[in-house]
Amino acid sequence: MAEEPAAEIRLLKGQKAKLIEILSADADFVLQHADSRCLLSPQGYQQVKACRVPGEKVTELLDHVLQRGPEAAHGLLELLKDQALQETFPMLCFVKDLQVNTLSSVTSRKRRAASDSQVDISSKQICRNGSRLVKEKQLMTVARNFGKSWREIGRLTLNVPSVKLEQIEEDHSLHVERVFAMLRYWRACQREKATAAHLHSLLSQDDWALPPESIDFLLEMD
Repeated sequence: MAEEPAAEIRLLKGQKAKLIEILSADADFVLQHADSRCLLSPQGYQQVKACRVPGEKVTELLDHVLQRGPEAAHGLLELLKDQALQETFPMLCFVKDLQVNTLSSVTSRKRRAASDSQVDISSKQICRNGSRLVKEKQLMTVARNFGKSWREIGRLTLNVPSVKLEQIEEDHSLHVERVFAMLRYWRACQREKATAAHLHSLLSQDDWALPPESIDFLLEMD
């Protein structure tokens, strides 16, 4: 089990120079996506964000992730395979093949098994809650229905830390973008628990409940 994290960290270190060259084209884009997946600590985020030069920003980001250990390294590798990153940085296409070829066959088998297990978990979650994992399109629709109390809802209902809400407010100027970023952060932290039904339940509670007509679509089956 100890070999798998070493392989992932070794992979990132081996491709560090190439990743810095590619990702420096839009360092802020990478930073925001990494943060949305909780790959950085609040202090680490501020440290990386403070870098003015794109190349230095990406270098700090990679170093911070590597220092956080195998789980963060794995998360970054998954992020680099994400469609949004692949479309923004076409030269990242090498990551998918590189990951398969570089990591040991044992690691690959473990990852496939974990992936299959995740599918099983998601399927069971669908059966129990009558809901699939919430999609970005649904999050954006919900975001448009938030009012001025979005911070209170985030803090008290979604358990988003105040420092994260302040960070989101600083990074985004438009109201709907702030709410969308908050909801994406919630989804990333909840992982397999981030179902549409769960979000509907949270947003229907107590004094901060959103109007039913604005969130009932979350309960509709595809």
